[in-house]
Amino acid sequence: MSIKQNLHTIQSSLPEGVRLVAVSKTKSVEEILEAYQAGQRDFGENKIQEMHGKWEALPKDIQWHMIGHVQRNKVKYMAPYVALVHGVDSLKLLREIDKRAGQNGRVISCLLQVHIAQEESKFGFDATELEAMIQSEEFGKLTHVKIAGFMGMATFTENQEQVRAEFRSLKALFNQWQARLPDLQILSMGMSGDYKIAVAEGSTMVRIGSSIFGARDNH
Repeated sequence: MSIKQNLHTIQSSLPEGVRLVAVSKTKSVEEILEAYQAGQRDFGENKIQEMHGKWEALPKDIQWHMIGHVQRNKVKYMAPYVALVHGVDSLKLLREIDKRAGQNGRVISCLLQVHIAQEESKFGFDATELEAMIQSEEFGKLTHVKIAGFMGMATFTENQEQVRAEFRSLKALFNQWQARLPDLQILSMGMSGDYKIAVAEGSTMVRIGSSIFGARDNH
């Protein structure tokens, strides 16, 4: 199956209102262009340098999503153009994005990463840390970031009920905060292996790579 066919298969399986981010990390400019020509505009990268090179080479109406763990010293490189930062997991990072967005005369949309998996390796806030940060005086002073939603990754497991329960817990937290944070619109959860469960549990954005581009090159 071609990239175009894969894209159309996935798009047609998604309900209205669910945005597809094509995870293009390690993929070539040519492969991304093929997806672009098939109508895809949202692409996700996990390394800022790699994303920057692709941003320079590709059409400027692409919406670039930073989906990896963000190093604060690299924020300045993506601040002029990044559309959405998925994995904001600390106030320090949010402050840096706010500063760099201000220098570029932009307001950058961010998703707060919530730790829902049982694996310790995943980053993110727990419910208590989230509450403390959002209530903090410092958070209230940030003027160049927009908290557009939450993001979470489920445990990597064959146990679908566990995955479902983790997504459900994030959706409940999202609902709880929506009343208090007016810009909260995006619930980013679900990848190639579990996006159908995520969508059933209320996801509004899925991040899919291998099901579009084929197996990932390891580097």
